[in-house]
Amino acid sequence: MRIAFVALLCVALAACGRPQGVMEPIGVSVPNASLVDLLVATTRAPAKNPAILFTGERESKVALADITVSIPPADRRQIGQVQWPSSLPPNPLTDFATVRVTPLAGVGEARGWLKQNLPRDRRVLVFVHGFNVRFEEAVFSLAQIVHDSGAEAAPVLFTWPSRGNLFQYIYDRESTNASRDALEETLRRIATDPSVGEVTVMAHSMGSWLVMESLRQMSIRDGRVLPKIRNVILASPDLDIDVFAAQWAEISKPRPRLTVFSSRDDAALRASRRLAGDVDRLGLIDPLAEPFRSELERAGVDVIDLTDLSRPGSLNHSKFAENPEIVQLLGKRLIAGQSLGGETSLGERVGGFAMGVGQTVGGVAGVAVSAPLAIVDPNSRRTFDDQLKHLGDVANDTVDSARPN
Repeated sequence: MRIAFVALLCVALAACGRPQGVMEPIGVSVPNASLVDLLVATTRAPAKNPAILFTGERESKVALADITVSIPPADRRQIGQVQWPSSLPPNPLTDFATVRVTPLAGVGEARGWLKQNLPRDRRVLVFVHGFNVRFEEAVFSLAQIVHDSGAEAAPVLFTWPSRGNLFQYIYDRESTNASRDALEETLRRIATDPSVGEVTVMAHSMGSWLVMESLRQMSIRDGRVLPKIRNVILASPDLDIDVFAAQWAEISKPRPRLTVFSSRDDAALRASRRLAGDVDRLGLIDPLAEPFRSELERAGVDVIDLTDLSRPGSLNHSKFAENPEIVQLLGKRLIAGQSLGGETSLGERVGGFAMGVGQTVGGVAGVAVSAPLAIVDPNSRRTFDDQLKHLGDVANDTVDSARPN
C-alpha cells in the first residue's frame, strides 16, 4: 500500500508541475502537425478563466464544446505519450496544444458536429476518463489515443467532475454517481442519431464504473442497451469484481461486446483495492485463473492481460494508451468493433504483430516475447488452447529431433 501510494504521489506531483491554462487556443498550428477534432460533453462546472475552461466542480447540466488539439509532427514525438508544454504558450512543434474551442449551444449543434466528423462507416468513439484527471488532461488524453490508434471514428469525450487531486478519491467517486444520468442521456442521443451507424464506448479506471452504471440504467429503462452501442472497452477498470458481475447480469441480452484490459501489477488499482476492503478490482484479475476464467467465459467477456507489458517506474495503469502496439490494436480492431477471436490466427490474437502459428522453436519463443498478452476469448477459447498445445508439441518435437542420438 505504501509503495502504491508513493508511486501515485510522484505522479500527482509531476502533474502539478505542468502549466495551468493550456486550453487557451493558439489559433494556428505548424506544418506536419496533426489536428484532432473532439466533441466534448461535460458535467463539470465552467471556469472563470477561459484558459482552464472547466473545473473539477459539479454542474447539473451538460455543457458541449468542439475542441481541436494539435499534436506535434511524427518526428518530434513518441507514440503513446502526451507531450505537455513546459511553459505557455505551448510550442505546437514539440507540445500538444489547443488550437480552437467552440462552445456548442445544444443538441442540434452537437448533431451537426457528428454529421460533419463521422467517417465513412459512421462509427463514434465515446471515451470516459478515470480518477484524478483535470479537464485538459482528459482532452489531451483522448486526442492522443485517437491519433496514435488511427481509429476511424468520430471522437466524443465525456468528462465528469474530477478534481484532479490524489486525495479526492471519494469526491471523484461520488462525481461518477452524479454523472450517471448525464452519460446515459449522452449515449442515448448519439445512438439514436440517424447519421450514426455504430458506437464504441471506452472507459479508463474509475470511468468504467460510470459506463457500466449508465449502461445498466439504460437497459433497465429501455429493456436493452440501444443496439447501435455494440462495443464496450474497459481499460484498467477500477471496479469491484462483485459489483461488475451484478451490473453485467442486469444488462439485458443482446449485450454489447465487452473487452477488458487487466494488469496484475497495476499500482493504482492495488491502492484502490486496499481502500475498498481488499476486494478484487476487475482490472487486477488474472483472467486465466479460476474462478475468473470460467465466469468470464460464461459471461461472454473478453479479457486481455497486459501484465507482461510493464515499464520500470510506471504505475502500469495506462498501458492501453502508452504501449504503441496496444494503442494501435485499439484502433485497428477493438474500436472498430472486432473481436480478437473468431477466425483469426493465434499470432494475430495473442498480440500477434509479427509471429505466426507455423513457426518452430525460435518462433515459439518469439510469440512469447513479441506478444505477451493472455487473452480470454469466450468465442474461441477451445481453439486458442488447441493452438497453444500444438505450439508446445511442435517445439518439443523440434527439440527432440535436434538432440544427438
